Amino acid sequence: MAAASAQRRREELWGAMLEMTRSAQEKNSDPIHWAIRLSSSLGSAGVSLPSVDLAHLLVSHICWDNHVPIAWKFLEKAIAVGIVPPMLVLAVLSSRVIPSRRTYPTAYRLYMELLKRHAFSFGSLINGPDYEKVMKSIDNILDLSQIFGLEACDPGILVMAFVFSLVWQLLDASLDDEGLIEMTPEKKSRWATKPPDMDIDGQDTFSGKETERQEMMHGANTSMAIEVIVAFLQNTVTARILYLARRNMPSHWVGFIQRLRLLAANSVVLRNLKNITPEALLQLTSDNRNVLTREGKTVSQQEFHAVTASGSLISSAGQCHGASQSALWLTIDLFLEDCMDGSQVTATSAVEMLTVLAKALRSANSTTWHDTFLGLWISALRLVQRERDLIEGPVPRVDTCLCMLLSVTTLAIASIIEEEERTMEQTDVVVSYQRKERHSQGKRRKDLISSLQQLGDYEGLITPPQSVCSVANQAAAKAMMYISGRTAGNGFYECVSMNDMAMNCSGNMRHLIVEACIARNLLDTSAYLWPGYVNARSSQIPRNISSQTPGWLSLMKGSPLTPSLISTLVSVPASSLAEIEKIYEIALNGSEEEKISAATILCGASLVRGWNIQEHTVVQITRLLSPSIPSDYSGPESHLIGYAPFLNVLLLGISSVDCVQIFSLHGLVPQLAAALMPICEIFGSTVPNISWAGTSGEELSSHAVFSNAFTLLLRLWKFDHPPLEYMMGDVPPVGTHLSPEFLLLVRNSQLACSRNSTNDQVGSESLSGTLAPSPVEPLFMDSFPKLKRWYRQHQKCITSTLSGLVQGTNVHQIVDALLSRMFRKIGRGGPLTPTTSGSSNSSGSAAEEWAIRLKVPAWDILEATPFVLDAALTACAHGRVSPRELATGLKDLADFLPASMATIVSYFSAEVTRGIWKPVFMNGTDWPSPAANLLTVEQQIKKNIAAIGVDVPSLAVGGSAPATLPLPLAALVSLTITYKLDKASERLLTFIGPALNSLAAGCPWPCMPIIASLWAQKVKRWNDFLIFRAAQTVFHHNSDAVVHLLKSCFSSTLGLSSSQISSGGVGALLGQGLGSHFSGGISAVAPGILYLRVHRYIRDVMFMSEVILSLLMHFVREIANSGLPRERVEKLRKTKYGMRYGQVSLAAAMTRVKVAASLGASFVWISGGVNLVQSLIKETLPSWFISGYKSEQEAGDMGGMVAMLRGYALAYFALLCGAFAWGTDSASPASRRRPKVLGAHLEFLASALDGKISLGCDSATWRAYVSGFVGLMVSCAPKWVLEVDVDVLKRLSNGLRHWNEEELAVALLGQGGIKAVGSAAELIIKIGC
Repeated sequence: MAAASAQRRREELWGAMLEMTRSAQEKNSDPIHWAIRLSSSLGSAGVSLPSVDLAHLLVSHICWDNHVPIAWKFLEKAIAVGIVPPMLVLAVLSSRVIPSRRTYPTAYRLYMELLKRHAFSFGSLINGPDYEKVMKSIDNILDLSQIFGLEACDPGILVMAFVFSLVWQLLDASLDDEGLIEMTPEKKSRWATKPPDMDIDGQDTFSGKETERQEMMHGANTSMAIEVIVAFLQNTVTARILYLARRNMPSHWVGFIQRLRLLAANSVVLRNLKNITPEALLQLTSDNRNVLTREGKTVSQQEFHAVTASGSLISSAGQCHGASQSALWLTIDLFLEDCMDGSQVTATSAVEMLTVLAKALRSANSTTWHDTFLGLWISALRLVQRERDLIEGPVPRVDTCLCMLLSVTTLAIASIIEEEERTMEQTDVVVSYQRKERHSQGKRRKDLISSLQQLGDYEGLITPPQSVCSVANQAAAKAMMYISGRTAGNGFYECVSMNDMAMNCSGNMRHLIVEACIARNLLDTSAYLWPGYVNARSSQIPRNISSQTPGWLSLMKGSPLTPSLISTLVSVPASSLAEIEKIYEIALNGSEEEKISAATILCGASLVRGWNIQEHTVVQITRLLSPSIPSDYSGPESHLIGYAPFLNVLLLGISSVDCVQIFSLHGLVPQLAAALMPICEIFGSTVPNISWAGTSGEELSSHAVFSNAFTLLLRLWKFDHPPLEYMMGDVPPVGTHLSPEFLLLVRNSQLACSRNSTNDQVGSESLSGTLAPSPVEPLFMDSFPKLKRWYRQHQKCITSTLSGLVQGTNVHQIVDALLSRMFRKIGRGGPLTPTTSGSSNSSGSAAEEWAIRLKVPAWDILEATPFVLDAALTACAHGRVSPRELATGLKDLADFLPASMATIVSYFSAEVTRGIWKPVFMNGTDWPSPAANLLTVEQQIKKNIAAIGVDVPSLAVGGSAPATLPLPLAALVSLTITYKLDKASERLLTFIGPALNSLAAGCPWPCMPIIASLWAQKVKRWNDFLIFRAAQTVFHHNSDAVVHLLKSCFSSTLGLSSSQISSGGVGALLGQGLGSHFSGGISAVAPGILYLRVHRYIRDVMFMSEVILSLLMHFVREIANSGLPRERVEKLRKTKYGMRYGQVSLAAAMTRVKVAASLGASFVWISGGVNLVQSLIKETLPSWFISGYKSEQEAGDMGGMVAMLRGYALAYFALLCGAFAWGTDSASPASRRRPKVLGAHLEFLASALDGKISLGCDSATWRAYVSGFVGLMVSCAPKWVLEVDVDVLKRLSNGLRHWNEEELAVALLGQGGIKAVGSAAELIIKIGC
C-alpha cells in the first residue's frame, strides 16, 4: 500500500512538472524563470538535483510532440542551471535524435550544439552526488556494457565507453548520410542511426522548408558532425579518454578506425571542409600520437625526458665517446663479447637473448628500428674486428664471431621483423582500398634496408678479416653479375676465380650481411642496385667463367659422391637450404658409405661457415645423432650399435671449440645433450668385442664412440667448475648451474612450447626447425640408468671422500686390472693397493690377463676409476710411484678410455678442494719446473692489467720458497703436458683445459701463473692466451681488485680515466681484443674484456650487485662535476659564478648518466642473470633507499643536482636490469617471473609514498627515482604496468599527484588495463588535462 501511494505521489509530481512546462511553453515564458520555478518546486518536493527523472521527462516532452524552439531552450536552460545531468541528457538525446535526424534535421543540429557546449565538461558529473546513478542510467540507455563487452560496472569505465559511443555514433551517422555505411564489413551501424520501421517520415515540425532546403540542412549537419568528431579528437580531455578506449578496447578501436579511414577516403563533405583535411583527421588517431605522454613539471625533469627520448645513432661506431648515443648500445657489445668465452655454454639461444636485448634497448633509448638495427650490425662488426687478430689458444676463433654477425644477428633481426608482419596479418586492419604487398608492409623491414644502406659509411668496420676476404669478394662479384644481367647460380661461388675479377671490386662485410639477409627473405636482389654497393664497371666483369659445374651444383644435378666431390663439399659451404636438405636426405637414406660421407660434409664448411643456412645445419646434425629404428631391424642390442661409424663421424665433426660454441649460440645445447645421452647409455653399456673401421682406416671400438660422445656431453654443462661451488649449502650461487637434469628439462620445455604455441616468437618461420628435433617425446634422467648412476657417483666424489670398494667384487677386479695396466713398467716390487680395499691378491697380472679383465663396458671402468686414482695418488705421495710414472700411468689410462679423463678431472678437482694432500715442489727433478720463464710471466701479467691499478702479488720463488702445487693439481698438469699438441689430442685438451683453468683459479696464488709458465714452455704460441688466463686469477683471490676492475670499466667508458687519454665509449671499454697488437709483446687488456672473463669465477655474486650500485652513485657525482678533481670542484664553487654544473649542460650530463646506468645494468645482468636482477629489484634497491646513501654528500645547488641525477640514474638502471632479464614484452620465458618481482617493488614504492616506510635517502633522489622509474615503465615497458595490481597503481598515482605529477599519474593508470581505466578517466577529468 505504501509503495503504491509513493508511486502515485511520484506520478502526480512529475505530472505537475510536465504541466508547468507546457504552461510555460504556451505562454512563451522566459526559460530562466521557468527553470527557477521548476527547481523550487522540485526542492520543496524533496527531489535531489540534478534529477535523472527530470532529464528523461524533458527529452520525452520534446521528442516529438513538442519539437519547438522554446522546448529546446527550456532543455538547454535546465542543463545550464544544473537541474538535469548534462551527460544523461546527451545520452537520451543521442538515442532519440540520431535515428530520426533525417526526419528532424533541426533537432540533430540542436543536439550537436548541445554536444559542443556540454560534452567536454565532465567535472560536474564525476563530482556530483549521483555520479554512479547517472552513469548506470546512461549505460541502460545506450547498452554500453553489452556493446563493448564490459564486465566491470565502474562508473569511470562507463565514462570512457560513453565518450567513445558519442563519437562513434556521429561517425556512423555521417557514413550513413553519405551512403558509405554499406562499404563497412558489417554493412550497417552498430548504433541506431535510422528510425524503426514503424516510424512515419515527415517534415520538420517547425522548419516549414522545402525538400531541397532540407537536403541542404542534411549536408550541413554532416559537416557539423564531422567537425564535432574532430573536436572530440582534439580536445585534451576527450582525446585522452578516447586514447584509453584505444588501449583497453583494441578490437572495438580497430572497427572504429576502419570506419574513420573509410570516411577519410570517400567522404565528399570532408573534402569540402576548410578547417580539416582527411589526412589531418587520420593523424589525430595515428599510432604516433600518444596523448598520454607526459612532460615533466620542472626544468630538470624536462631535460631528463628529452634525453631519455633521444637515441639517434649519430656518433662514430668505432671509438664511441662516453657521452655519445652510440655508447648506449654497449650492452649488445658486452653480450656478444661474453658469448665468445669458450668456457661458457648456455642452454638459451643467443638469437632469443639478442632479440630481447634489441627490443629492450630500443624501448629504453626511445630509438627507431633503423637505429636499433644499425646498432646491432655495428656491435657485431666491432666483435669481428676485435677478434680478427685473436691470440692463439683453445678458445673460439673468428668463425664463432662470424656466426654471431651473419647468422645470430641476422636471425634476431628476422625474428623482430616477422613479429611485426605477423601481427599485422593477424590484426587485419587494412581494408580493401589500402591493401599492400606483404613484403612492403612492415616498417621494420624498411628500417632494416635503410640501416644496411647506411652501414656502407663505416668503411673501417666492414673491412673483412683476411680469412674471409675471398668469400666477401665472391659476394661482391655476385652482385656485379646481377647488375650486368648475367645470372649466377648456386655454382657461381665455386666456378668464378677472383683472379678473373677487377682488383677494385673487392668485397666487404656488408656484402656478406646482405647475402645473409637475402637468404632469409629479409631482402631481395634489388639490394645489389643500391648506390655504391659495388664499385666495378661492366667492362670489368669476367666473361670467361668456367662452364664446369663442380661442388654443390654438381650434387644438385645428381652427381654421385666421389672422393673429389666430397672434398669440395667439405671445404665449400652450402649456399641454400635445398643443398643442405639434399645432403641430409643422403645421410638418412643413402648407403653406409654415402651416409658417412654426408655426415662428413654436414660437419664441414657448411656447419662452420655456412652462415646463410647455419640454423638448419645444426638442427639436421642434431637429428642425425638420433637415427630412427630401421623398419627391418630385429635384434637384442640397440639399433644405434649399427650406426657406430656414422655417429662417430658426427661426434668428431662437431667437437671443436668453434662448433660447440655455434651449437650453443643457436640454442641447440639442450637438444644436443638429449641426443648424446642415448649414445652414451648404449655404447657405454656395450662390451668392446666388436670393432669397426674408422674413416681413416683406424680401428673403432664401442669405447671410442662412447668416449667421444661422453666428453662432448660433459662440455655442455658446467662440469669443469670448481667443486667448492657444489659445497656452498643447499642453494647454489646466483645463476643456474647447467646439469644433465636441467638440460633435459629445458629441452622438454622447448618442445612443449613449440607444440603448444605455433605463434611463439622463437618459433618464427626462420627458426621453426630449431625446436622440433626428433625424437619429440619428453626425456628424463631415469631414461638413462647408467648415466644417472655415474652422475650420482660423480656428485658423491665431489661432496665426500672416497669409500665403498669391496674386495672381490667386479669393481675391485677392474681396479686391479687398471692399476696393473697403468704401472706395468714399474720394476720394483710391492703392490699398488687401493686405500680402501685391503691387500691385493696379486702384485701384477700378465698383460693378457688384465686385457681380458678390461673387456668390460665403459660404465664399469668409469665406476672403478676413482679408486684407481686414489690408489695412484696415495702411492705417489708415499714414494712408491714417481711423479713421472704417475703422469705416464694416467696418460695410459686416458689413452685406454678417453672418457676416464672426466673422472680424472672431477676426482682431482675434489681432492684439491678438500686440501688433504701436501703440496709438491715443482723443482724440475721430480715435477716439471716453471722457473725458466716464471719471472717473465710475472712481468707480462703486470703489463696485462697495468691499466687497472691493481698490484700483482710477487711470483718470486726459489731458494727456501720453491714453486709448489697441490699433489692432485700437479699430477693433472703433468698429465696435460705429456700430450702432443696435434689434432688427435686436441679434443681431450679442449675438454680438460677449461677444467684445469677453473681448478687453478680456485687454488691459492700463484698456482695459475705456475701452470701458465709450464704450458708456455711447451706451446710458445699460446703464451699470450696463458698470460691472460693467469692475469685473471689476480681478481679471483682479491675482492678489492674486482672493485678496482669495475671502477676502471666505468671510468674508461665514461672517459673519466685519469691514467689514460681516452674519449670513452665501447672502444675504451673493450679495446681491440686480446692480441699483442703493439711491438714489444704483451699490451694492457681493456677492462671490459677482463671483467667478462673474470665474473664467472666470482662466487659472491650478490656482492657484485652492491658494488655496481655503489660505483654507479660514485660516477654520477663525477659526471655532475664533469670529471674534475674534488679540489678543482671546490675552487670553482667559490668563484663568482660557481661551477655551472661542471661547465657542461644538464642534457650532456644526463646522457652520460644514462651510459653509466646502462653499463651498470649490463654488468648486473651478465654477472648473475635473472636471479641477480630479481634480487637487486626486490632486496638491494629497497634496502639502499631505506638505509640511504650517506657518503660523499654534496653541498648547495650541486648537492641537489647530484641527488636528482642519482635518482634518475637508479631509475634507468633498474628499468634496464628488468628489461634485460625479462624483456619489455611477454615473448621471453623469463617474463613469467616478472609480475611477482615487479609487483613487490612497486608495492614498496607505494608504501613509501603512503608514508608506511621511512626512507634514509635524499628526498630529491627518491622523488627522481620514483617519477623516473614509473615514467620509463609507462613509456618503455607498458606491458609491465598491465601485470601490476590495480590497487598498487592507484596508490602510486595518488602519490604522484601529491608531487604535482598529474600527467604521469594519468599515464600510469592509463596503461593499467581495463580495471584501472575508470580511475584514469576520472583523473583526466579532475586535472582537466
